[in-house]
Amino acid sequence: MRIGLQIPNFTLGVPDDQLFEAVTQQAVTAEDSGFESLWVMDHFYQLPPLGGPTQPMLESYTLLGGLAARTSRIKLGTLVTGVTYRNPALLAKIVTTLDVISAGRAMLGIGAAWYDVEHHGLGVEYPPDGERLDRLEEAVQVCRAMFRDEVVTFEGQYYSVHEARNLPRPVQPGGPPILIGGGGEKRTLRLVAQYADYCNIVGDAATIGHKVAVLHDHCKAVGRDPASITVSRLSTLVLTDSADESKATLEFLNSIEGMDAGAVNVGTEDEIVAQLEALAAAGVEYFIFNMPTAGVDAVRRAGALLAAL
Repeated sequence: MRIGLQIPNFTLGVPDDQLFEAVTQQAVTAEDSGFESLWVMDHFYQLPPLGGPTQPMLESYTLLGGLAARTSRIKLGTLVTGVTYRNPALLAKIVTTLDVISAGRAMLGIGAAWYDVEHHGLGVEYPPDGERLDRLEEAVQVCRAMFRDEVVTFEGQYYSVHEARNLPRPVQPGGPPILIGGGGEKRTLRLVAQYADYCNIVGDAATIGHKVAVLHDHCKAVGRDPASITVSRLSTLVLTDSADESKATLEFLNSIEGMDAGAVNVGTEDEIVAQLEALAAAGVEYFIFNMPTAGVDAVRRAGALLAAL
């Protein structure tokens, strides 16, 4: 089983000048415990279920660069960058720099963006849904070209580059893999079929199975082998010690405003294994978990369980 860890929050109970060391401890523990990849959210404000804008949020790519210097094997990326946050040519440069610092471990996670509060707060333009998806389509083309080509010229409706160069080149041949986050059936999954290496979907087994079928239809329409796209799923993981604890924890999580019931895995070790087997049968190939309230011991326990599957 391929597994990744997302670090979703930085309310870690330490002073600000010790925060990076606390995050580094989580990253190193994940690497040593069998996690293949490490992800951070690319947001300017913390999300509402985790406390909202009054809680700390580190800038993602600065953080990943620091973590690249403290780790040696684990892959590094955002889950996911909002297309509105950065010019795509600059984004490609940033991710290429991460690939160089990490000796070829960078991944580009990108999506259409959605958190309007942080856009308005920082003065970042927040276009309508359709335009953000149009921008996403152009952005992934620009990033792919910047990763692969020596000189790039692109003229789109929203983005353009003229004889752009990206030096030094990415360490990974062809550049870092591109993950598109989101399960929109008409546009997002079609963009995955056209441009992405990974697709990140959220939901229960039935939802995942349906979305994968839609993705395969898009692949057929564009002449893409669906096996060339890895389907990943992000969820919150809580390992418990009894069925009663599992029930109480799940009830608590479902009571949190903004929490998606299809994006949680709660249970004892045996219960988690059964849940993941059902999700794998539905089409999930890569499981990415966050553990918002867990310390390094819980990360180590999860890695030991999941890496053995």
